[in-house]
Amino acid sequence: MEYLHAIATRFRATAPVADYWSLRLVSEETEHLAVRQGVTEPSALGSSLGAMLTLVRGGGIGYGATSDLSPAGLAAAWARAAGWAERHARLGLFGADRYPRSSLRADYASPVAEPWETLSLVDKLDLLHEACAALEIDPRIVDSYAWLGRRLVRQLLVTSDGGEVSHLSDQVSSGLMAVANAGSQTQTRTGGGADWGGQGGLERLAQVGFRADAQRVATEALALLAAPECPAGTRDLLLMPSQMILQIHESIGHPLELDRILGDERNYAGTSFVTPDMFGSYCYGSELLNVTFDPGVPGELASAAADDEGTPAERQYLIRNGILERPLGGRLSQARAGLPGVASARASAWDRPPIDRMANLNLEPGRDSLADLIARVERGVLMDTNRSWSIDDSRNKFQFGCELGRLIEEGELKGLVRNPGYRGISANFWRSLAGVGDASTLEVRGVHTCGKGEPNQSIQVGHASPPALFRAVEVFGGGE
Repeated sequence: MEYLHAIATRFRATAPVADYWSLRLVSEETEHLAVRQGVTEPSALGSSLGAMLTLVRGGGIGYGATSDLSPAGLAAAWARAAGWAERHARLGLFGADRYPRSSLRADYASPVAEPWETLSLVDKLDLLHEACAALEIDPRIVDSYAWLGRRLVRQLLVTSDGGEVSHLSDQVSSGLMAVANAGSQTQTRTGGGADWGGQGGLERLAQVGFRADAQRVATEALALLAAPECPAGTRDLLLMPSQMILQIHESIGHPLELDRILGDERNYAGTSFVTPDMFGSYCYGSELLNVTFDPGVPGELASAAADDEGTPAERQYLIRNGILERPLGGRLSQARAGLPGVASARASAWDRPPIDRMANLNLEPGRDSLADLIARVERGVLMDTNRSWSIDDSRNKFQFGCELGRLIEEGELKGLVRNPGYRGISANFWRSLAGVGDASTLEVRGVHTCGKGEPNQSIQVGHASPPALFRAVEVFGGGE
């Protein structure tokens, strides 16, 4: 961070006059290691360093990005931003006076108990080989894959109003995959942290069960080969946290993005069935539905002290007791819409401006244990781990497929079913919510590749959820 602070100090001392400016400096390092079928895959190393300059001047807003952090490079970025600000002043859809100003001074760093560098490259590869070998328990396992990854982001935001927000995000990811085949039937199971993205160091491997999960992953892939297809019809549906994170992401997170509601995403990522007049009164779900924006959960993927515009990040309810309260919108969108929002203006990299994004979007725990939820089902299906998804461009009608299903009959778990899927309409689905797991069932997970924006921004999003029970959902198998 010292290097970024030096650049920011030099820029602040020489910046030209403007109504307001912000400089966001970002350094990112990535590493990916993998072993497939006992063979070490080529490793991938990435490094990126650059700056985004935002300028408010003469009634317009402009952006200028550069990887040249010398005084000349930043001066050129300023000139480009000034040119765009001039155009915006003439052609913009809203006034530059709505752009948020920040004087916040804050620091954030990921909680890390065991740094990535604790293990040597050889030790990491040995760990991956052991995990990959542990998946190969039967000749019918035709593909085995184990991976580890690290993403380290150092970011510094400084503003002309004296704001200075430093952010250090350290993330370790992992995963296991086993593919089983018998004749024309092929089944895949993943685990070992594959959908447990989070901040932290190598201690996360134990938290997500990387070493211990191989036996379960391979055994379930084999068992699914002989399992019957998921039955079709209307049944109760019990979704495990591994699937709930994507259900929340697609049918709550994206519809509540305020720029999407305002129409900004219409050409690329679609609109939303949610309209501005719904906030404060719309029944989004049953009274058991409580959804928060919570940037303070330790280790969750998008935990932070502030967003990328320098707005302090605070926990807020988006949906409380089923009623829609506020959207996912940063201060600029809030000013445009006249609605409250959250600190959710985020950028994927130094060469992208902040836009309204999900951050940590969580379903709050209820009162039921997993056993209680199962006991309340007379005829239903439990589904675990997302495999496929489809949702319309207003984020309303959806269809999801999962890796594994289990029948529930008269309050008891029965046998496996393969290729389970379900479909519904967001506006109705959440109103069928009939049970939410308690705090002991909550799992903090995340999504690594949420795409949005023109040009595209792929960003990481945190989601926490317990298992949840829904009544009378249309379920189907692979043949449907």
